[in-house]
This record gives sequence, structure tokens and C-alpha cells, in this order.
Amino acid sequence: SAFEGAALVKTSAAAALLKAIGAGADIVKVQKSRKLRAGKGKLRGRRHRQRRGPLVVYNPETDGKDLVRAFRNIPGVDTSSVFAMNLLQLAPGGHLGRFVIWTSAAFEALDKVYGSTTEPSALKKDFLLPSNVISNADITRIINSSEIQSVLREPKGYATTKRTGVQKKNPLKNRQVLLRLNPYAAQYSKEKLGQKPVEEQKGKPKRAGEQFNELLRSD
Repeated sequence: SAFEGAALVKTSAAAALLKAIGAGADIVKVQKSRKLRAGKGKLRGRRHRQRRGPLVVYNPETDGKDLVRAFRNIPGVDTSSVFAMNLLQLAPGGHLGRFVIWTSAAFEALDKVYGSTTEPSALKKDFLLPSNVISNADITRIINSSEIQSVLREPKGYATTKRTGVQKKNPLKNRQVLLRLNPYAAQYSKEKLGQKPVEEQKGKPKRAGEQFNELLRSD
């Protein structure tokens, strides 16, 4: 391997290696992206901002730590030990897809660090890689399959969605809203009950009968 036994010590050798494996364009992109930071961060030790370049993952037991000095002066290039990988380095800003360069020793050490789905890790106590719960990831196809649909029960009642932002209407001006609140309004307007005059009673009203007076006096 090009990294074993402290083979990389000089920055020039590290830059030549990056160009040989096709990472030269990423280095140029990082160099051109260096800009002056806006705001007061310039006064607080964060004067410039630039893009991230490749990440070199190495095994310190086999590759040594001298390659860190070789890569640290190349803009945008970060180094990380396989035993202490950082999620912020593997996916800066939460964005997947960073260009990661693995040494052969670091790649072989992954089984030792993380184990597998059946064998636990040698360095992490009782740690197993998560295994797949289902072999087919197409959930829609599984739900719509005849095997699942044949054992499903009918839904009890159907979901009702509440309308949001319903416009309030005046029942005195909107007839449909008026009939919804008062179904008798149609018959009231049909017979024109509101336009009929009140019959005036001629003479004095009749006196209450004796039976009514007895009812009032009874306990």
C-alpha cells in the first residue's frame, strides 16, 4: 500500500498521490472556493471560509501517524483515524456523498471496529450492525400484495378530514346556510307567515272561567 510504514511524510508526495487517484480536481475546487467571511467572524479567528475536500481514513497501527503531517497542509483535505471516525467529517453539514479515501489497512479494520450482523465488534461491547428487518424494501408492493390484502379486515368507519380555513357566511344573506340552521325557513317564506297581519280582537277579552280559577287556588 502507498500508505503503509510511514511512506507518506512530505506534502508534495501526498499531493502527487491525490492527483494520481483523480482527486486533483477536488483540490482545485477547494482552492478556488476560499472567500472572505461576511460579518464579525472575521475578527474572531474565522476570517476565511472554503469548501470541503477529500477525507483520508487511515489505520494508525499500520499506516502510522506521519501521513497526517503530509495531508494537513493541503487545503480542504482532512484525515481521520478508522477507530475515531466523526460523522461531521463523513457527512459535513448533514450532506452525504463526501469523497472518502480509505487505506487498505483502514478498510480491513472496519470488521474489527464495527463487527457484522452476526458477530459482535471486538472493540465495542455487545455491538452488532443492524440487520435488515425485511428483504424487500418496496413497502407499497408488500401492502398491495394478495397475501396481505386477503387477511386485512374492513375499516371501521372512514376517516373524515376537517376543512381548514372555512369562510363564515351570514345566514341572513345566504339561503343555503339559513336552511342548514333553520329547515323551517323554507316553509315560513313559502306561506309568507311574516307578512300576514295580526288579527285584532274586538271588544274586551273573555274572563277566565271558574274551572281555571279553581286550578290556580288548588295546592
